[in-house]
Amino acid sequence: MTGGVPLPPPPTGPDRPDGPDEPHGPHGPHGPDGPVRPDGELWRSAGRALLTRLIAELAYEELLIPSAGTAEPPGTAEPPGPAAAPAVGRGAPGHYRIECGPVTYTFTARRGTFGSWWPEPATLRRDGEPAWDPVRFLLDARTPLGWSGDVLADVVREVTATLRADTAILRADLPAARLADLSHLELEGRQSGHPCMVANKGRLGFGAGDIARYAPESRSPFRLRWLAAHPDLGRLVTWAGLTPAALYESELPAATRAEFTAALAAALVGAGQPGAARTDAPAVSAAPAAEYVWLPVHPWQWENVIATLFAAELATGALVDLGEGPDRYLPLQSIRTAANLDTPGRRDVKLALMIRNTLVWRGLSADDADAGPVVSAWLASLARHDPRLRATGIIPLPEVAGATVAHPALDAVPDAPYRLHELLGALWREPLAAHLAPGERARTMAALLTVGADGRALAAELVGRSGLAPADWLAALLRALLPPLLHYLYVYGVAFTPHGENVILVFDASEQPRRIAVKDFGADIDLVEGDFPQRAATAGAAASLCRHWPAGLLAHSVLSAVFAGHFRYFSVLAADHLGIPEELFWTLVRDTVLGYQREHPEYAERYARIDLLAASFERVCLNREQLSGAGFHERAGRDAQFDVLHGTVRNPLATAGRTGAGR
Repeated sequence: MTGGVPLPPPPTGPDRPDGPDEPHGPHGPHGPDGPVRPDGELWRSAGRALLTRLIAELAYEELLIPSAGTAEPPGTAEPPGPAAAPAVGRGAPGHYRIECGPVTYTFTARRGTFGSWWPEPATLRRDGEPAWDPVRFLLDARTPLGWSGDVLADVVREVTATLRADTAILRADLPAARLADLSHLELEGRQSGHPCMVANKGRLGFGAGDIARYAPESRSPFRLRWLAAHPDLGRLVTWAGLTPAALYESELPAATRAEFTAALAAALVGAGQPGAARTDAPAVSAAPAAEYVWLPVHPWQWENVIATLFAAELATGALVDLGEGPDRYLPLQSIRTAANLDTPGRRDVKLALMIRNTLVWRGLSADDADAGPVVSAWLASLARHDPRLRATGIIPLPEVAGATVAHPALDAVPDAPYRLHELLGALWREPLAAHLAPGERARTMAALLTVGADGRALAAELVGRSGLAPADWLAALLRALLPPLLHYLYVYGVAFTPHGENVILVFDASEQPRRIAVKDFGADIDLVEGDFPQRAATAGAAASLCRHWPAGLLAHSVLSAVFAGHFRYFSVLAADHLGIPEELFWTLVRDTVLGYQREHPEYAERYARIDLLAASFERVCLNREQLSGAGFHERAGRDAQFDVLHGTVRNPLATAGRTGAGR
């Protein structure tokens, strides 16, 4: 922890060469069979960082409102009293307290942009004693939080699991220079999760062994099982020109395809009819083996969900276990998406997992699988044919195929919890490496929040290697990031979900930011309501597969996902590690937005409707939603509402650069 930034410990790995032939578990060099009880010092260090973040985010979302108080840590000078949050940047430190019945927490903090809170970890006290335990804090704060017992217990589960993962990440720390040398895939296993969400690694449903095998920070390769589904149950959608046979040929070697074909034929014979499913099997008719839909399944999902809930289909030949594929995969930060380790040209695979992590159960819906290839084809076509997008070099990583398998009984219960309708599915996404030019390197935008074991930020290491001045490097990053997102939004009314994990920054050989890749399409792409002639002329069926929202709400795709959701933290890191004042950072952001708008004055009416320069905007509260206990985890439809909004925050773009500060 440096610079007073309450981010989780930097995600890294054991201090030894790391590669595909050296998998290891989350307990560092001792492997997954090491001591179950984490080292006390690491546990407390990770706990203090998580407690700092917990207080900061609960205060930001106004779930708790600290009051002015005294929190003078030993050996420090008395700072000024509390002050309101500045419009841009961080104010002077002040003393604060949170009254939790008979217990009082005190700390020193600075208020920052968006009304953020930046507590100083070393000043955290519980009744005068050093505080480091986020679970103890939640128990103490139950009354002011107003949580019922079931809600509090659920939050404790997620926070404890997150703290366990943070401790494993901290144990595997690496210095910034080592982090900068890692490939995109290697770095994926060394990140900290969503910065806005406190319990961002809850993974409810995973046990300790599952975490060791399948969590991103474990960096343990695994193989996928493949199934074949009767066409009455299985559905495969591909984008134009990709046949099912070509998909399987590109994802499996010839010998494996032959083995799977033989396994399917043998299973159907065993089920009672050569080359077809049993005609007396419930809910399916006879069908030739060639019409069966093949798809991979996560090994955890097979063991814990599919083998039991699809037992009837497996017994009757409606679903056939083909066996294990030969290639090893590594999980990305999204945990249910895995990248091929042995044959990098093969696609990433997004799979159903019936675990709950952050806001949702991580299944895969038929809507996502059906929409993915269609929406991807549209977005990729725009990137190729729109001259402005083509000039930015943006890479929409297309989901070229989606497969899902219906459950005959559970799908007959439409009001069952949505996780029971998303049990078995896969999306194939083109791998980033296939789109990179020689010498280019890629890292998620989220990776730029990482601080190495040596206290040096990864971003500072990259700036140093680039040879650019920090302000010039940041300006290049913003030019790579914002114009393509703005063009999709203003010209076509397309709103991505561009948080730190979904945006991948592409750097040239000198580590200068050049362009971006974006991912997660399908039903996750939202469209602005209203008349967009350019969309009407190009979208076709894709427009009907996306949700439509008012312009003011979809301004949040930039205001909340990028500015408040990522730059709220990155601007502080840039100040503390790159020497760029926050006022200057936000001036650079404003200049980039205005630069695009000046370049395209013909969309002025849309700039007013989708206003990124407004004086304030509504605060998106992901923790309020995740920790609400409102039963949304059990509802029949996922994402039934827009994000939870509470109060407003001042927009730094409304004032940045107007005071004579910055540059």
